[in-house]
Amino acid sequence: MFKALLIDKTDAGYGCTLAELPEERLPPGDVTVRVSHSTLNYKDALAITGRAPVVRQFPMVPGIDLAGTVEASDDPRFAPGDAVLLNGWGVGEVHWGGLAQRARVKANWLQPLPAGLSAAEAMAIGTAGYTAMLCVMALQAHWQAQGVTPGSGDVLVTGAGGGVGSVAIALLARAGHRVVASTGRPHEADYLHALGAADVIDRAQLSAPGKPLQKERWIGVVDAVGSHTLANACASTRYGGAVAACGLAQGMDFPATVAPFILRGVTLYGIDSVMAPMARRREAWSRLAAELDRAVLARMTQTIGLADAIGAAHDVLAGRVRGRLRVDVNA
Repeated sequence: MFKALLIDKTDAGYGCTLAELPEERLPPGDVTVRVSHSTLNYKDALAITGRAPVVRQFPMVPGIDLAGTVEASDDPRFAPGDAVLLNGWGVGEVHWGGLAQRARVKANWLQPLPAGLSAAEAMAIGTAGYTAMLCVMALQAHWQAQGVTPGSGDVLVTGAGGGVGSVAIALLARAGHRVVASTGRPHEADYLHALGAADVIDRAQLSAPGKPLQKERWIGVVDAVGSHTLANACASTRYGGAVAACGLAQGMDFPATVAPFILRGVTLYGIDSVMAPMARRREAWSRLAAELDRAVLARMTQTIGLADAIGAAHDVLAGRVRGRLRVDVNA
């Protein structure tokens, strides 16, 4: 038997409960993992609350991340005792996910835990941190091609108090960039400065409809918000700059014009973490293990138990959680 969060949709409605399940209930897969930690991301919160149609099959164990130890494997790439992690691939949406003490998944979805990272640290990073690194990688490749160096100008991070934003600030600041953090929680300014932000601005400066072209401010942007915030970020990016878009906390819409792209040569990169190729995933996780300061990671991380995740999902959607929520599935 193992404990898991279980989402079901019946005639009585949509709900998520803490359940105890026999191992026979696990879905088909090549590798069985004894999970030690998972995370609570924005997408997980949507799934648990039913706020958006994230879950495609019922019943479903949510959790788009997991880290743990291989218990059994039908694939020669993994053996019992191997430390592994998983992000995305539809886990927690169409295949049972990581908010459980056991998971059975396809071997192609797993990767070895990077050297120097514990399972607990990997899930403090989670999909949010891994997505932040994908954004940073896209911007850095763009800057390298343009001959842009740290110190050339400000980099904007929107949704700065969330998981993606927190890790992006830490990574960019450590790389030598001057980071401006945009947040709707001005009381978190000290926290954002501690992560490495040089300046903190109110999200209201970006969240309302704006002009198609605005004063040039940013050499790059990491945007986890979407909607008017993304449109304004593009409109105020400097000539030849780049924007990495990875989220939709404000909305899925993009009420913009082509002006920044055809008049200033701004590049908009779409960042997908769910189906990213394994080579890119491994590069991102290897760099996270090497470049993310562990003390800063600890500062942005809270740990909760499996049973606490249901209530915490509502807090995530209400914007009451800063940084990262790691779930100890055995607590």
